[in-house]
Amino acid sequence: MRSILLALVGVLSLSAAPVAAQQTALTPHIGGRVAPAAEGGLLFGWPGVYFEGRFSGPSVTVAVDSGSEHLTISIDGQVRAELLKPGLARLTFDQLAPGEHVVRLDKLTESQTGRARFVGFFVGPEGRPLAPVMRPRRIEFIGDSYTVAYGVRSNRFDCTEQQVHDLTDTSQSFAPVLAGRLNADYRIIAFSGRGVVRNYSGLAPGEPLPALYSRLIPGQAEPRVDPADPWRPDLIVVGLGTNDFSTPLKADEGWKTEADLRADYRDSYVTFVAALARRHPQARFLLIAGDTFADDVEAVVKRLNGASAGLATAVRITGLERTACHGHPSAADGRMIADRLEAAIQ
Repeated sequence: MRSILLALVGVLSLSAAPVAAQQTALTPHIGGRVAPAAEGGLLFGWPGVYFEGRFSGPSVTVAVDSGSEHLTISIDGQVRAELLKPGLARLTFDQLAPGEHVVRLDKLTESQTGRARFVGFFVGPEGRPLAPVMRPRRIEFIGDSYTVAYGVRSNRFDCTEQQVHDLTDTSQSFAPVLAGRLNADYRIIAFSGRGVVRNYSGLAPGEPLPALYSRLIPGQAEPRVDPADPWRPDLIVVGLGTNDFSTPLKADEGWKTEADLRADYRDSYVTFVAALARRHPQARFLLIAGDTFADDVEAVVKRLNGASAGLATAVRITGLERTACHGHPSAADGRMIADRLEAAIQ
C-alpha cells in the first residue's frame, strides 16, 4: 500500500523544522550519483539512489526534500515510512532497541526532469555515529525502463503518465535484487525510452543513453561526472536495445533502413563499452540480449572480446510475462532476470 507507514516501531514525527543543534550528523554511505546542493545537502536524480547511515542509540532523524519523488526510509532492513508528498521533511524514529542500527533512504521513482535533496541522517546526544556501511563488491547497471522497473507495481497494461510515476519502484528492479544477493553496492544509470543510438519512436534524437551517461542529474546537462570519481565497479551490466528496435523507423530519422540502424547500433555499442572499459579496466561486462536484438548483442560481444579476451558476456533474456504498465516486466520478471545474470556471473 502506497502510504506513509506510521508507528511500526516507536514514534514517528514529521516536520520541516531545522535540525536541532545538539544532533550529530552521520557520515552517509551513498549508492548512486549525487551533486552538491547550493542550499546544503546532496541532489540526486538517477533511479535507485540510496543513502545509508550506521549508528547506535535510541533514535535517528532523517531530513530530506523529496521533490516529486517517492522515497522509502528503512531501519535495519524494515521499511518504516514511504514518502509520497513533496517538500522538506524531518522524520524522527525513536524508541529503537539498544545496540547498532542502519538507517537507509531509497529512491523508488524515476526522475527524468526532477530531482530530490538529501539533507542528512542525525542522532541526538544519546546516539553515537558509527563507520559507514561497506560492501565488498560494486556493480553498475546501465539501461532503460526495464532497469528502472517502470510501472512495476501495476498489474494492468494501461497506465496514465501519473500512474507510471507513482507505480514505478526501482527497488523491485533486477538491479537491486542481484546486488543484494551478491552483497554489492550498486549504481543505476538508466532512463526510460532511451537506447544506444535511437530512442523509443525516434524521440529526443541525438540523446540516447550514452549521451546522457556522464550527467550527475539525468535531466540536467550539467554538472557532469568528475574524471576523478573514485567509483570503480567490478561488474557493469548493460541492458540497451529494446528502444532502438521496438518501433518502426520514421522517414525523417537518420537511418534509411533497419539494416543501417542495426549496423550503427553495433558500432556505437562497441564504442560505448570500450570507453567504459578504458575507464574501468577492472570491470567485466554483462550485456543483456533481448528478443529483438539478441544477434546484435552477440556480434557486439564478439567484437569486444576480439579486442580484449573475456571482457564481455551476452546474457539472453526471454520469456518475460511483462504484466506491468505498458507491457513492462513484472517484479517476478525482475527476479528472473537477476537469476540469469547471477548464473552468468557464476
